[in-house]
Amino acid sequence: MLPSAWPAACWIVPLATLALQLATHRGYGFFRDELYYLASAEHLGFGYVEHPPLIGLVAWLVRSTLGDSLFAVRLLPAIAHAVTVGLAARLAREMGGGRYAQFLAALATALAPIYLGLCGILSMNCFDLVFWAALWLLAARALRTSGPRWWLLFGVVAGVGLQNKISVLFLAFGVVAGLLIGRRWRVFRSWHLWAGGAIAGLIFLPHVLWQWNHGWPTLEFMANATREKNVSLAPPAYLREQVIQMSALAAPLWTAGLVALLTGRRFVAYRPIGWAYLAVLAVMLATNAKPYYLAPAYTALFGAGAVAIEAVRLSVAGAFLRTGMVLLVVASGVLSAPLAKPMLSTDAYLGYTAALGLAPSIGERHEMGRLPQHFADMHGWEVLASNLARVYHALPAADRERACIFVQNYGEAGAVDVLGAPLGLPRAISGHNSYFLWGPRGCTGDVVIALGGERKDYEEVFASVEQAALHTCTDCMPYENNRPIWVARGARVPMAGIWPRVKRFI
Repeated sequence: MLPSAWPAACWIVPLATLALQLATHRGYGFFRDELYYLASAEHLGFGYVEHPPLIGLVAWLVRSTLGDSLFAVRLLPAIAHAVTVGLAARLAREMGGGRYAQFLAALATALAPIYLGLCGILSMNCFDLVFWAALWLLAARALRTSGPRWWLLFGVVAGVGLQNKISVLFLAFGVVAGLLIGRRWRVFRSWHLWAGGAIAGLIFLPHVLWQWNHGWPTLEFMANATREKNVSLAPPAYLREQVIQMSALAAPLWTAGLVALLTGRRFVAYRPIGWAYLAVLAVMLATNAKPYYLAPAYTALFGAGAVAIEAVRLSVAGAFLRTGMVLLVVASGVLSAPLAKPMLSTDAYLGYTAALGLAPSIGERHEMGRLPQHFADMHGWEVLASNLARVYHALPAADRERACIFVQNYGEAGAVDVLGAPLGLPRAISGHNSYFLWGPRGCTGDVVIALGGERKDYEEVFASVEQAALHTCTDCMPYENNRPIWVARGARVPMAGIWPRVKRFI
């Protein structure tokens, strides 16, 4: 019989997590990708260049019901974090954990810096945490009870999770590998596991068909990103990033969880989950996946680690260990939270990181400014929309009626579409990722306001090109700063002929 669920872990800690996320929701403003996803809400379909369709549907629901304020946009990610915390507590209970284990697993999930950051903005990643935690829980229950029907529900959740982010394939591979390494042959002899896989495939099939119909753009995007954008990490560096993103002070907890899953007597039933983590890690190392892609795997290790620590029964040593681990998790959360979420002013943040001896992290091959990329990408979007609006409204009325706005990337385009709409700007066009698929949107090329790029490149296409302004921004990514705003007139060829040349899937 399982221990009883403890309300403090299953409700109080998740609600406190929700309150923390909402109290700090503003940060530095909209994140680049949030603007893109909000723009995607106007183009619902079965897929986008970089990701499956669920985030577009979520953005549409948010904009249709709550609007597109920062609070509205970040409410669901905050709820996703709270749900993940509750699932972590349930997972610890599933593995035999009592009150302490449930509380510790919930607390570690609430304060893990990468979880604080991922659930501070609207993206697929916050919901990915929920799907992985739910799948770990279903796998643990199926392993404990030997109940094959749980694999059917596993397939349903995995299928929906795949429509959110295809990295759920990593988890599915890991679970299958864990079952094989753990010699759970009985599971493979049951039709339920195969049916669960079929269910997941059927739910995911519309996106696969969309990919096929559009020439597999996600594969092209991934190849380009791996070759040109993402930083390649050697295994030691990748493992170091795992320790950093989960907080070094909390590392003893999830390390204890992994060791317990692989060697502990009371974890024999759950041993495939330990092997699954190692299998997922190996695949991510082999495919040069970004370090944070592995973040959802740690709810399983938090749960197992909490149960293992609770099981230490030596009166003095056990009490010391349990109290010390809670203090370590709390300390790690307090120290790392300002690094994960923009809780401090920019100057205060820079002073804090200087005191810790930290430099801006680099996840992609870009020049860095004072801030790490996940903070820099929250700066400058309102200014960008305002600068483009000034140029647009300075045009003669006849030019404004036929003018369109061309930008270099989806962040800029999202800023125009979301933040520029109240300023009277027309919808943006761009060759970057899904904006390329959405096409020139009726742009004739008679009058084009273009952000960035070189004059000589525009002069090859347009009869006249003049610089109307210079866009500058503070603490944004350096490649977004000091960008000329051009006004180009008289396209020499139709936009349909120009469009294939601007395609950028990266």
